[in-house]
Amino acid sequence: MGEVLAGGLLRAGWDPSEISLAARREERRREVETATGISTSLDPAEAAAGRRIVVVAVKPGDVPRLLEQIVGSISADQVLISLAAGVSTAVYEASLGEVPVVRAMPNTPAQIDAGVTALAGGAFVDDDAMGLASEVLGAVGETIVLAEQLMDAVTAVSGTGPAYVFILAEAMVEAAIREGLPWHAAEKLVEQTIRGAGMLLAQTDLTPARLRAQVTSPGGTTAAAIHVLEERGFRALVEDAVRAAAQRSRELGERASSTSG
Repeated sequence: MGEVLAGGLLRAGWDPSEISLAARREERRREVETATGISTSLDPAEAAAGRRIVVVAVKPGDVPRLLEQIVGSISADQVLISLAAGVSTAVYEASLGEVPVVRAMPNTPAQIDAGVTALAGGAFVDDDAMGLASEVLGAVGETIVLAEQLMDAVTAVSGTGPAYVFILAEAMVEAAIREGLPWHAAEKLVEQTIRGAGMLLAQTDLTPARLRAQVTSPGGTTAAAIHVLEERGFRALVEDAVRAAAQRSRELGERASSTSG
């Protein structure tokens, strides 16, 4: 996600000299530097030096090790943005002190600047710091500011959500092929249906329930399909999936907190 965000910043007009990156392995360092044209280091403290905004884009389990590397090198006049799922701002504050920390959860449509990122400020975040974080994450899509206690739910809904859509698309394509459609037609029909439905939902004031009702004629084909989904517990299954993802986010955060402590 760090490379995705860097690419979004470049597309938004940032100069490569305004950004520095850090990687853990030399092979990855060369790869990223070649792909982005941005100076990339193996030392995160070096990459963060002199930067107004520092973005942490590592896996939750790697946060404690990263904090060991940057402790003492991040100052209170910088803003740290964490993209690590489940890791609270308090984990960073315990190691770094009174540094403004913004916890963020983007999602993979950020690759095409169509993401959505929820932001939550830590104890030392003011409006200016949150504005900077919103500007940076706004390079890859929409942003929304929420309370930090909601971030595990955000992770389960929008952070994990693209995977729900993708597995639905997989299932629809496979079902279409079983009904006799050739693969290329099934894929195109499913992709455009999901794209169009998402755009319709985003660009109208109608609720999902109302939009569903518009396409569901009594006794029609959609009604037959919806009946099967409801009868098989589709809503409960989605709810269980979201709950499982939120719980996993909390577990990852607890693990990072205990390791850092």
